[in-house]
Amino acid sequence: MMLYQEKLIEEPFAKYQVMKYLEKRLDRAGLASVDIQRTPLVTRITLEVANPARIIGKKGRLINELTADIKSEFDIENPQISVIEVRNQFLEPRMVGKRATKYIEMGKKVRAVLHYMLREIIRAGALGAEIVAAGKIGAKGARAKSLRVSAGYIPKAGEPCRQIKVAHINANTRSGVIGILVRIVPPGTVFPDKKSTQEVVLPKVIAAATGVGNRAGTEGGQGSDSKSRSSGPKRNYGGRGGGNRGGRGGSRGGRR
Repeated sequence: MMLYQEKLIEEPFAKYQVMKYLEKRLDRAGLASVDIQRTPLVTRITLEVANPARIIGKKGRLINELTADIKSEFDIENPQISVIEVRNQFLEPRMVGKRATKYIEMGKKVRAVLHYMLREIIRAGALGAEIVAAGKIGAKGARAKSLRVSAGYIPKAGEPCRQIKVAHINANTRSGVIGILVRIVPPGTVFPDKKSTQEVVLPKVIAAATGVGNRAGTEGGQGSDSKSRSSGPKRNYGGRGGGNRGGRGGSRGGRR
């Protein structure tokens, strides 16, 4: 009984703790994925990152410190960390989710961000992709809702789902938390129920999406424009009042 408990509960939970620790510590290095494999001799930890230099450090100093911290904090014997550089960031769901949350937290429109991200994923060569945003998408006080965009072939059940890369990232906005779920089918993936590989055709709305930074102003920007427009007449109104008062003073002086 203890053997099954260690294999089915304790070992997966230990891997989960190590993965969360690495995701939090290596977030600035552009961490894409973590793969942990235990063998009788060593524990291999493979990290896919956008900037390997931030993890390795000068003469391997940073990676040696990271190995020592994992060994002491999680009681892992002989951990070996290998670092792989990510070739295309738009094929890694965690990096796509982090980029989408960054734009959303800046105040960009959620729908425009999802369209732009999906277009870049398909252009990078993915066979299919799906992005779902759920939470307080509207203004402050609005009800929670969800937006979904997808393209290509994405299996939702069965063994083929294991070949899909999945990541879930949260965006903290003023109105509330918005969860971003990203599913990507990597290039070259072979499914048993889909032999022929067809070119992914994007909808016209998504294909015509421009860069998020080039989109027309966000909701916050529109609000500031409306304020500036309304403030203009107020200043002019004050000028008219001053002129009328001056005119009245002059007429009074004439009557006298």
